[in-house]
Amino acid sequence: MKFDIIVIGGGLVGASLVAALKDSGLKIALIEPHESVPVPQDESWDSRVYAISPGSAAFLQKLGAWQLIETGRVAPVYEMAVFGDDNTAHINFNAYEIGLPELAFIAENRQLQTAVWQTLSSSKENLQIFRPAKCTAITWYDTHVDVQLSDGTRLETALIIGADGVNSWVRKQAEIEVSRHAYHQIGVVANFSTELSHRQIAHQWFRRDGVLALLPLPGKRVSMVWSATEDHAAFLRNLPAEKLCQQVEEASSHTLGTMQLISPPVGFPLNYVHVKKLVKPRLVLIGDAAHGIHPLAGQGVNLGLRDTQELAAILNTQNALTDCGNYILLRRYELARKEDILALEWVTDGLQKLFNNPNPTLARIRNLGLEITNHLPLIKNRLIRHALN
Repeated sequence: MKFDIIVIGGGLVGASLVAALKDSGLKIALIEPHESVPVPQDESWDSRVYAISPGSAAFLQKLGAWQLIETGRVAPVYEMAVFGDDNTAHINFNAYEIGLPELAFIAENRQLQTAVWQTLSSSKENLQIFRPAKCTAITWYDTHVDVQLSDGTRLETALIIGADGVNSWVRKQAEIEVSRHAYHQIGVVANFSTELSHRQIAHQWFRRDGVLALLPLPGKRVSMVWSATEDHAAFLRNLPAEKLCQQVEEASSHTLGTMQLISPPVGFPLNYVHVKKLVKPRLVLIGDAAHGIHPLAGQGVNLGLRDTQELAAILNTQNALTDCGNYILLRRYELARKEDILALEWVTDGLQKLFNNPNPTLARIRNLGLEITNHLPLIKNRLIRHALN
């Protein structure tokens, strides 16, 4: 079977790219190892949520996915309050101050994935989905790429797109160099109901034991992301529900009053991953396969969706006679994305190291920096506007 494009990985970023290309006229295959997307089965809340920027929401709406998500499952963020580790330094970002209706939307992973996959169900004959399916071999040639699946199926394509996550198998097969280091932190995530209203404010505390964020969910609910040291994360995850609530209440200065756990805590390791090349002849990497950043800025998924938008814009201008795997064509994507990716890698990695350093002099400098920036609206607005794309 021959295709113009094979996308490996059907998560939010990979599926969004396919949705963005479904009317291109290009023949596309999507290979996804899981049997089904994580469709909501009940009224429970997904522990994994994303802060979707207005730019990403507009892109998903253009795909026809955003409007499929229940409005009662999405919370807008009007303000963000960030606190230093001295209990006094802080900085606030407000949508009203920069003339926008909101800074972000908090949405569940499974709601987003379900919505994007629903848009694929109406795709034309140019899309073929292989699921559950696993790639076992990729062979690159000058004119095409051969892909073999675990069931023996062989596919041929002009272009492979790796959207298979931070530990990308595709990237490894292409022998693309990666520099990475572990933060020796675990992102502990859980959802809570709260005594007090969050008032659509996202809160974040840079603490000596990590970074704690409470993101607004609909109603009096919040999603917690606590980037904690490995030992402290293990301690938090093993606490009884009542004790965990007390820990979060104290760490958040009782900002939202008493809390009750509504989804059990889970954890994922945090790593910095810099990919030396985003493209090779007949290969493109997008999403977490192309970069891995600390979650303290909440920008990982938006970075991936910006990859998708840029690549889709380039490929949608082509036609059936164009060689989609042409290296010069793919370099346009890499050059367009390089600055955005490097900027976020540098900022998130730098902030993590700055606030994770126990040096008392650095502590004074970083907290002073928060206070100074909070009183410089031009700098504040520039910082926040980049995150809105």
